[in-house]
Amino acid sequence: MATSVASFIDRRIDPGALPLAVGDVVALSAILTVGVVNHNGVDYLTAFPVAWLLTLVPFLIGWAVAGPLIGAYSAGAAESAKAAIPLAVRGWVLAAVIGLGLRWTPLFAGGVVLVFALVTLVTGAVALGVWRWVYFKIAG
Repeated sequence: MATSVASFIDRRIDPGALPLAVGDVVALSAILTVGVVNHNGVDYLTAFPVAWLLTLVPFLIGWAVAGPLIGAYSAGAAESAKAAIPLAVRGWVLAAVIGLGLRWTPLFAGGVVLVFALVTLVTGAVALGVWRWVYFKIAG
Protein backbone atom coordinates (compact mmCIF):
# COMPACT_ATOMS: atom_id res chain seq x y z
CA MET A 1 0.00 0.00 0.00
CA ALA A 2 2.79 2.43 0.81
CA THR A 3 4.17 1.83 -2.66
CA SER A 4 0.89 2.72 -4.33
CA VAL A 5 0.58 5.91 -2.26
CA ALA A 6 4.16 6.88 -3.08
CA SER A 7 3.54 6.11 -6.75
CA PHE A 8 0.40 8.26 -6.75
CA ILE A 9 2.26 11.16 -5.13
CA ASP A 10 5.17 10.79 -7.55
CA ARG A 11 2.75 11.11 -10.49
CA ARG A 12 0.98 14.10 -8.97
CA ILE A 13 3.89 16.17 -7.64
CA ASP A 14 6.86 17.05 -9.83
CA PRO A 15 9.74 19.08 -8.35
CA GLY A 16 9.74 21.20 -11.52
CA ALA A 17 6.33 22.53 -10.52
CA LEU A 18 7.61 24.18 -7.32
CA PRO A 19 7.47 27.70 -8.83
CA LEU A 20 3.83 27.06 -9.75
CA ALA A 21 3.05 25.97 -6.19
CA VAL A 22 4.63 29.06 -4.66
CA GLY A 23 2.88 31.36 -7.12
CA ASP A 24 -0.46 29.60 -6.63
CA VAL A 25 -0.34 30.15 -2.87
CA VAL A 26 0.65 33.80 -3.37
CA ALA A 27 -2.08 34.36 -5.98
CA LEU A 28 -4.79 32.74 -3.86
CA SER A 29 -3.65 34.54 -0.71
CA ALA A 30 -3.64 37.84 -2.59
CA ILE A 31 -7.12 37.46 -4.06
CA LEU A 32 -8.56 36.31 -0.73
CA THR A 33 -6.85 39.24 1.00
CA VAL A 34 -8.41 41.64 -1.51
CA GLY A 35 -11.78 40.23 -0.47
CA VAL A 36 -10.98 40.72 3.21
CA VAL A 37 -9.91 44.32 2.55
CA ASN A 38 -13.02 45.03 0.43
CA HIS A 39 -15.25 43.90 3.28
CA ASN A 40 -13.29 45.18 6.28
CA GLY A 41 -10.81 47.83 5.17
CA VAL A 42 -7.02 47.76 5.10
CA ASP A 43 -6.69 48.41 8.84
CA TYR A 44 -8.32 45.04 9.50
CA LEU A 45 -5.17 43.27 8.31
CA THR A 46 -3.07 44.73 11.13
CA ALA A 47 -5.83 45.05 13.72
CA PHE A 48 -7.00 41.43 13.34
CA PRO A 49 -4.19 39.46 11.69
CA VAL A 50 -5.36 36.11 13.09
CA ALA A 51 -8.88 36.64 11.75
CA TRP A 52 -7.41 37.64 8.39
CA LEU A 53 -5.28 34.49 8.24
CA LEU A 54 -8.20 32.33 9.36
CA THR A 55 -10.08 33.63 6.33
CA LEU A 56 -7.33 32.30 4.06
CA VAL A 57 -6.67 28.98 5.84
CA PRO A 58 -9.76 26.98 4.75
CA PHE A 59 -9.09 27.74 1.10
CA LEU A 60 -5.37 27.07 1.36
CA ILE A 61 -6.17 23.74 3.03
CA GLY A 62 -8.57 23.05 0.17
CA TRP A 63 -5.85 23.92 -2.33
CA ALA A 64 -3.26 21.75 -0.53
CA VAL A 65 -5.62 18.79 -0.91
CA ALA A 66 -7.14 19.49 -4.32
CA GLY A 67 -4.13 20.85 -6.24
CA PRO A 68 -2.02 17.69 -6.03
CA LEU A 69 -5.06 15.42 -6.26
CA ILE A 70 -6.14 16.98 -9.55
CA GLY A 71 -2.57 17.08 -10.87
CA ALA A 72 -1.91 20.83 -10.69
CA TYR A 73 1.72 20.04 -9.83
CA SER A 74 2.27 17.07 -12.12
CA ALA A 75 5.04 16.98 -14.70
CA GLY A 76 2.57 17.93 -17.41
CA ALA A 77 1.43 21.00 -15.48
CA ALA A 78 5.02 22.20 -15.25
CA GLU A 79 5.50 22.05 -19.03
CA SER A 80 3.05 24.56 -20.50
CA ALA A 81 0.32 27.06 -19.78
CA LYS A 82 -1.98 24.99 -21.99
CA ALA A 83 -1.75 22.14 -19.46
CA ALA A 84 -1.18 24.14 -16.28
CA ILE A 85 -4.12 26.53 -16.43
CA PRO A 86 -6.94 23.98 -16.89
CA LEU A 87 -5.44 21.80 -14.14
CA ALA A 88 -5.34 24.79 -11.79
CA VAL A 89 -8.92 25.81 -12.58
CA ARG A 90 -10.19 22.25 -12.08
CA GLY A 91 -8.22 22.00 -8.87
CA TRP A 92 -9.62 25.31 -7.66
CA VAL A 93 -13.20 24.12 -8.13
CA LEU A 94 -12.55 21.27 -5.70
CA ALA A 95 -10.41 23.45 -3.41
CA ALA A 96 -13.13 26.10 -3.19
CA VAL A 97 -15.72 23.45 -2.31
CA ILE A 98 -13.41 22.17 0.43
CA GLY A 99 -12.72 25.69 1.68
CA LEU A 100 -16.37 26.63 1.67
CA GLY A 101 -17.19 23.37 3.45
CA LEU A 102 -14.66 24.21 6.15
CA ARG A 103 -16.12 27.72 6.53
CA TRP A 104 -19.53 26.12 6.99
CA THR A 105 -18.27 24.33 10.12
CA PRO A 106 -17.77 25.92 13.54
CA LEU A 107 -13.99 25.64 13.03
CA PHE A 108 -13.89 28.78 10.86
CA ALA A 109 -15.91 31.96 11.08
CA GLY A 110 -17.64 33.52 8.11
CA GLY A 111 -20.13 30.96 6.98
CA VAL A 112 -21.17 30.49 3.38
CA VAL A 113 -23.64 32.33 1.19
CA LEU A 114 -24.21 31.67 -2.50
CA VAL A 115 -22.81 35.00 -3.74
CA PHE A 116 -19.64 34.54 -1.67
CA ALA A 117 -19.24 31.01 -3.00
CA LEU A 118 -19.61 32.15 -6.62
CA VAL A 119 -17.26 35.13 -6.23
CA THR A 120 -14.67 32.95 -4.51
CA LEU A 121 -14.92 30.32 -7.21
CA VAL A 122 -14.56 32.78 -10.07
CA THR A 123 -11.90 35.07 -8.60
CA GLY A 124 -9.75 32.16 -7.44
CA ALA A 125 -9.92 30.51 -10.86
CA VAL A 126 -9.06 33.79 -12.58
CA ALA A 127 -6.17 34.49 -10.17
CA LEU A 128 -4.68 31.04 -10.74
CA GLY A 129 -5.18 31.23 -14.49
CA VAL A 130 -3.64 34.68 -14.84
CA TRP A 131 -0.73 33.83 -12.57
CA ARG A 132 0.08 30.66 -14.48
CA TRP A 133 -0.27 32.41 -17.85
CA VAL A 134 2.15 35.13 -16.71
CA TYR A 135 4.54 32.52 -15.35
CA PHE A 136 4.75 30.69 -18.66
CA LYS A 137 5.07 33.95 -20.61
CA ILE A 138 8.08 34.88 -18.47
CA ALA A 139 9.60 31.41 -18.04
CA GLY A 140 9.09 30.52 -21.66
